[in-house]
Amino acid sequence: MMNLKGKSKKEIKDIVIVLVVVFLLLLVSILTPIIFPDTGFALIIENSIGKFFNLFDFFKNSYVIILESIVIIFFMWLISKLLLIITSLLKVKSFRGNTIANLINSTIKYLCFIIAIFLILKAWGVQTPTLLAGAGIIGLAISFGAQSLIEDIFSGLFIIFEKQYSVGDIVQINDFRGVVKEISLRVTKFEDINGDIKIINNSDIRGAINTSSSLSKAICEIAIAYDEDIEKVEKVIHENLPEIKKNIPQIVEGPYYLGVQTLADSAVVLRVIGMVNEGDKYHVTRSLNREMKILFDKNKIGIPFPQLVVHEASKDKE
Repeated sequence: MMNLKGKSKKEIKDIVIVLVVVFLLLLVSILTPIIFPDTGFALIIENSIGKFFNLFDFFKNSYVIILESIVIIFFMWLISKLLLIITSLLKVKSFRGNTIANLINSTIKYLCFIIAIFLILKAWGVQTPTLLAGAGIIGLAISFGAQSLIEDIFSGLFIIFEKQYSVGDIVQINDFRGVVKEISLRVTKFEDINGDIKIINNSDIRGAINTSSSLSKAICEIAIAYDEDIEKVEKVIHENLPEIKKNIPQIVEGPYYLGVQTLADSAVVLRVIGMVNEGDKYHVTRSLNREMKILFDKNKIGIPFPQLVVHEASKDKE
């Protein structure tokens, strides 16, 4: 904190020094012709510092161009506002529609800004064809040094227009899983289960799995002892599936009993699933586990735990 305060004081001090120097130079350019008229010193000051600080002559000789520049700025601002209003009226009320509308709005702002700059430069006598040629050369040079940025932008456009995923979808990328919070031309922001925001460059997103594109499975695997009557257990499960559905309203389809999943070492593992929205998968899985445990306890169905049988070798009697 002390370092920040010291840095702020230094910056303020530097600004004050610059303003004082500018003021002194302005004062010298104004007073020199008055105090030392028709002298070599006055001529030097007039042809050097005076050219930069002779604001009166500048406005006198260029007021028409200044007014034209102001009109151009106002006109392009007005056009950009009108176009933004039109795009907001045509905006589709969906995540993808909002994303595309935001991209169009950004494009309109940048285009209006660039056009205004060129019109103002033309008003001041700058040769715009030469400027465009120079901008093209500079843009080509930048493109070679910003290939990753261009790749990010093209990847972002493909993500948006191919509907790979939208804001609000839950996406799996390698070992990371999160909700899409924002899609821009360069990066995509995801929020994981802990609420942390992960920012990934669009060109680095490979093999993304959109888990929100269809219903997901909430899986409950519960074990019963080998000495339990499997037919009786299955009958109990089937009879109580509607009640389980009633107790877990997040289940969209099901729940379904799928049968014996595994014949384990010390138990028979049964599987029950429910079709849910991706965002409810883990909550429903926990709820299914709870409902099955309560159901088995009510019907005296034993849930075994791992057991280890130790045999002691008998010693030969002497």
